[in-house]
Amino acid sequence: MDGAGRLTRSLRSLGPQADLKAAAIGAAVLLREYVGALLARRRRRPARPPQMIDREPPNRYIMLVERYLPRRIGLVATLAILFGSLGFGIVKGGHLEEFTTALSDTRNALANSAGFRITTVGINGRKQLSQDEVLAIGGVNGRSSLLFLDADTVRAKLKANPWIADATILKLYPGRLQIDIVERTAFALWQQNGRLSVIASDGAVLEPYVSRRFLNLPLVVGKGADVRAQDFLALLDRYPQVRSVTKAAIFVGERRWNLRLKDGLDVRLPENDVGNALAALSRLDKDEKLFSRDIVAIDMRLPDRLIVQLSEEAGKARDELFKDKKSKKKAGDSA
Repeated sequence: MDGAGRLTRSLRSLGPQADLKAAAIGAAVLLREYVGALLARRRRRPARPPQMIDREPPNRYIMLVERYLPRRIGLVATLAILFGSLGFGIVKGGHLEEFTTALSDTRNALANSAGFRITTVGINGRKQLSQDEVLAIGGVNGRSSLLFLDADTVRAKLKANPWIADATILKLYPGRLQIDIVERTAFALWQQNGRLSVIASDGAVLEPYVSRRFLNLPLVVGKGADVRAQDFLALLDRYPQVRSVTKAAIFVGERRWNLRLKDGLDVRLPENDVGNALAALSRLDKDEKLFSRDIVAIDMRLPDRLIVQLSEEAGKARDELFKDKKSKKKAGDSA
């Protein structure tokens, strides 16, 4: 044991073995950590997205629709179908007028509550129609508001009535309504097919004849007499001798006029030169008392003659007179 040299050689020979063992252990540790880290990364890797299902490409028309139509068009179309179905049901069920009236009443109620209620109505120009009738014709009632009252609509409704020739509507906010109307005047009574009506000078039928206040109006009869009456009656007024005894003017065949006098005498006037025929008729009555004679008809249709038809009694008397004259003449001849 004396040899320090031997100890030294022994220690030098063990050094490389120790280093190799330590290196092997370190490598094993590093390998284990690497494998552990690799496994850990695999565990944390996100799941693979699900595989997409292959499908056929859409039709090119569908692609155009999806490309150019606005977004939410489907919602709009659905609402349109729903409201369309609702409107169709209202119209088909006959509730359109009720629905419109309800909407109008609701709107007017809101306007009235805001201070636009019609509180004053002024109506000028009425003679035949009452104030309530004018308002009813125009569609103005207690629920109407001045704000939503359509003046043009009210005027159109008023002019649609035969008695009203024209109308003016003025809205004076917040609550006054002014209505000025021009009424037609009752001109004559017109009879056709057994029906009697009151007409204006332009031939407009004003109302059925139900009131005795129109009793003194002149009477015209026949198809077309309503629109031709104004000119003929104006011509007849030039001959008061004839007009005063005339009960009715009858338009025959839409061509010419006959007169029916108050005593039942019929006067058949020509189609042309009616004025001259009326002048001759007036002159004959003045000179010959023609209307007082026992006749039933006067025919003036031929321009060069006047034909008079006697009554049955006058005809018999005339025949008897001729017989007497004839018998007297025979007696004189035999003597």
